[in-house]
Amino acid sequence: MTSPNFAKDAPLTSSTALEHCDVLVARLATKKDTWVRTPDERRIQLLERCIDRTVAVSEEWVRHACKAKGLDFNGPRAGEEWLGGPMCVVRNLRMLIDAIREGGAPRVNEMYERHGRWIADIFPESFLDKLMYRGFKAEVWMEPGKEPTQGRIYREKAEGKIGPGKVSLVLGAGNVSSIGPMDALYKLFVEDEVVILKTNPVNEYLLPYWEEAFRPLIDEGVYAIVRGGVKVGEHLVHHAQVDTIHMTGSDRTFDAIVWGSDPEEQARRKASGDKVVTKPISAELGAVTPVLVVPGPWTEEDLDFQARNIVSMVANNGSFNCNAGKLLVTSSKWPLREQLLERVEHHLAETPPRYAYYPGAQQRYDGFLGAYPQAKALGPRSSRVVPWTTIFDVPPKKGEYALSNEAFCGILAETKLDSADPGKFLEDMVEFANESCWGTLSCVVLVHPATQKAYSAELENALANLRYGGIAVNCFAGVIYALVGPTWGAFPGHPDEDIRSGRGVVHNALLFDHPEKSVVRAPFHIDPTPAWFADHKTLHDLGRELVKLEAKPSLLRLPLVLPIAMRG
Repeated sequence: MTSPNFAKDAPLTSSTALEHCDVLVARLATKKDTWVRTPDERRIQLLERCIDRTVAVSEEWVRHACKAKGLDFNGPRAGEEWLGGPMCVVRNLRMLIDAIREGGAPRVNEMYERHGRWIADIFPESFLDKLMYRGFKAEVWMEPGKEPTQGRIYREKAEGKIGPGKVSLVLGAGNVSSIGPMDALYKLFVEDEVVILKTNPVNEYLLPYWEEAFRPLIDEGVYAIVRGGVKVGEHLVHHAQVDTIHMTGSDRTFDAIVWGSDPEEQARRKASGDKVVTKPISAELGAVTPVLVVPGPWTEEDLDFQARNIVSMVANNGSFNCNAGKLLVTSSKWPLREQLLERVEHHLAETPPRYAYYPGAQQRYDGFLGAYPQAKALGPRSSRVVPWTTIFDVPPKKGEYALSNEAFCGILAETKLDSADPGKFLEDMVEFANESCWGTLSCVVLVHPATQKAYSAELENALANLRYGGIAVNCFAGVIYALVGPTWGAFPGHPDEDIRSGRGVVHNALLFDHPEKSVVRAPFHIDPTPAWFADHKTLHDLGRELVKLEAKPSLLRLPLVLPIAMRG
């Protein structure tokens, strides 16, 4: 039960010399105590300059990402790189400015207690948000028994408490181009640590753009970037002047860092608690993301729209996402189940194939074919393409291959529960998702408005009881990631011996001290076409304009954005 072994499949790449890594770490170490004393005004200046520079390099950033992933820079799918790259980074930079201006405790819409914990209503925040994201709502749920405090480091500094500085190593991800930079921002501005970011070998080509975007932080001496594979990573992990580690990737990489690279050594060390690395380490790892389809009175239009929604959760970024829809969970007693599956297969077959740029995709695909001979490829396979593939009627039992292994390629499995009543299904799907699906990073709940109204108490109980760090209602879990205000990370509580989807959060732009999970709710029907839909016709133009809008939010820019969105 695991995510892929990304380190094993990583491509060979040029590496920063270890001696130069040492120089950079030593330079950061001289700045770590200065950084924790850097005034808020200076931090805001640095962030503002980073916004300008990120916008300036965004075109070439996206162009090179498209080239690496086999996308047409002038075609709609290039929009994924605009949204998953510069747009998220600019939004993150801007929201950090807002948070620091408010002393680390930015205003929230409402705070209330429910289900034995505090819940913060954080989105939409502005009138512009309400116009752009009609019907969307985002909440951050605190850990039970914890107060909804915000911005601990800023609060303590205001009280005259300043702790020692730290050097953090961030091990970047290779799939989505905003992950590494945004993880670095979290360590710098939320956890108050200077950062050395190691690029992933898969997307190390982005290093020049990440450097230019964050040049003000490099010049300040609080941020550095290096490239390399396992050798550079190991050197930095064990570096005496590196105090903390954050990584995005696989539980196997986490285990190799903390418990050793040999499986027998890992087992022995886990049994005795004898860690190879004892430094604090946070991690955002993978999951088998379930899409939980609550039975309801869906129309033909509903079935088609939600089929497109599901397909888009699979197809985004070629399905090389830790939050990609991987497992449909339906009711065997729902009369519309077969129709939904037919529409899903139809739209998936209509979706153009994607270049399988992420290493190991073919081998992972073969693993699923070996486990499920009935797997249905919806297109031809080649050395460059893993076809969109469905595997329906997977047994809903714990330990089942499709429930326990993250495919990280274009596979969508489906399983069914026997509960017919929506209220009983809501109860059963929670137990199934919590106990039988590997990982706790994110999940999706699709539920009709009439069902939401008739079973409102059961739905709210289900959201409270789902042990996932991110829950998306009627939308792609990637929306939780892209909004930046919600937290992004595993459900809390995984021990080092069984880390699964990881520990800690990133994003969290409202700086909550004790988050448990985030919930994003969307309308059942969204018009115009949502930005994550695989058949969006103008996404490349929309993505470019959204970068500018996030850099300088203004109602005056809406006439430039809305017509493009309406044509999607």
